[in-house]
Amino acid sequence: MAGKVELCTIRLYRGAGGRRVTAIIAVVSLICRAGCLLALFSSLLAAQTAPAFSTATPGVPHGYSLPPDKLQKAIEYAHAQYWLHFADSIWGIAVLAAILAFGLSGKFRDWAETASRRRTAQAAMFVVLLGLTNDVLNLPLGMYAQHLDLKFEQSIQSWPSWFWDWTKGELLEFVLAALLVLILYAVIRRSPKRWWLYFWLAALPLLFAGMLAEPVLIEPLFYHFQTLAAKHPALVGELEKVVARGGLAIPPDRMFEMQASEKTNSLNAYVSGLGASKRVVVWDTTIDKLTTPEILFVFGHEMGHYVLGHVRNTLIFVSALLVLLLFLGYHALDWMLRRWGARWRIRDVSDWASLPALLLLFALFSFLTEPLVNAYSRNQEHQADVYGLEVTHGIVPDSRAVAVHSFQVMGEVDLDEPNPNRFIEFWMYTHPSTSERIAFSESYDPWKDGTTHYVK
Repeated sequence: MAGKVELCTIRLYRGAGGRRVTAIIAVVSLICRAGCLLALFSSLLAAQTAPAFSTATPGVPHGYSLPPDKLQKAIEYAHAQYWLHFADSIWGIAVLAAILAFGLSGKFRDWAETASRRRTAQAAMFVVLLGLTNDVLNLPLGMYAQHLDLKFEQSIQSWPSWFWDWTKGELLEFVLAALLVLILYAVIRRSPKRWWLYFWLAALPLLFAGMLAEPVLIEPLFYHFQTLAAKHPALVGELEKVVARGGLAIPPDRMFEMQASEKTNSLNAYVSGLGASKRVVVWDTTIDKLTTPEILFVFGHEMGHYVLGHVRNTLIFVSALLVLLLFLGYHALDWMLRRWGARWRIRDVSDWASLPALLLLFALFSFLTEPLVNAYSRNQEHQADVYGLEVTHGIVPDSRAVAVHSFQVMGEVDLDEPNPNRFIEFWMYTHPSTSERIAFSESYDPWKDGTTHYVK
């Protein structure tokens, strides 16, 4: 159903893990979300030359189907996820509003200023107090999401392991958030009128550094990785044929297997990183449950993200739109504080206590722009599907049949709903539905007239 984007990680299928909402990591995600808005327009221009999502005949059922017992289970799971998604967004906004309305941010500031006169210590204490309050209040929904995944056999992660991951996420958040908040408010104090511009300049290298560090420093905190060649040397040999067909040079030491089976039954693959840290990752569950030709198609899809520059393009647009977002945030925050600042016990924009107001603006922006961001993501994933079909053509016996069966297997394992509500698909889906992907794969045949789009 949905992929998962962390910084600019691009995944083939649904992401794994809980849906914990954190205060500062949410801002990083929202910055990327905002950047995707501008990227959407460029992506749509590219889509004009790419084949449509589905060329299936109207009224003819798509090829993706589930047996009755599994179909009912998939519908129940999907609908529970839909309700949880909107409840999660609304509750996250409500929590930040409550923190402001009850003056908690002002109290946290007072405690931090009483404890130390050093700005660094104040920032660290304020971030911990605010982050813990926000995240503990959001924890029940995260726990319910894990409960659903266990109930519908998507997750096999024990509760102690889940809570340990949550704890590691909290500790990581506090470190990163303290650094970001310290920089943000240092800039605000020195330039109250142009802080949005100077913070943008300071944020750019941090954004690049985050993308560079994510696969080598952050992801290994939650999963174990090893090179594909360590356990699957024969598979690496087959993958290198796909790499050669695409005219690339992806060394085997950038092909990784992730031990997802320690925590989930889902299938997935993704690309992440930047420059020297860019890599392709295939989950061990994918390797265990798909045939070699199907794995080659999955790899071809991920290589499509690599070749088509999806991570790079998103990062460029993120950087471009971030300055506009900060400019709008500057004016909106000023208006909010003039109207409600005294009631919220916020002195001015340079007050630590103003941070929840800024986070609230980002949360509202995130929710309202979700359909546009997901439209951009779906288009990228469709382009990667096309690339995967083309780059494996001639390497596997029938790339269309291979793609269809791989989507069928992944849909069955991940309990994808065959006919999702169109509004839900428009609002929530980061990937085309499994039915659409199968219908397109069945009908896509550019080789008969030599009209391939990416691989000649």
